[in-house]
Amino acid sequence: MNTYLSVTAQKSNDVMKLLTIFSAFFLPLTFIVGVYGMNFDFMPELRWKYGYLYVIIFMVILSVLIFIWFKRKKIL
Repeated sequence: MNTYLSVTAQKSNDVMKLLTIFSAFFLPLTFIVGVYGMNFDFMPELRWKYGYLYVIIFMVILSVLIFIWFKRKKIL
């Protein structure tokens, strides 16, 4: 019985670890998208010629940095 409970707890821990990793990747990206999704009258970067490209590049760089951080901490 204890072995079964240990295996079940380990599987639950693995699932929670995976969900935490997904949320760590998507939370900063969701915040950025949320800010740019608001209808403000004055956001200078919205008028930039390459503003969209800058935001996309920033989001990719942020994702890569999070990935590298997870690799260094041996979480992935």
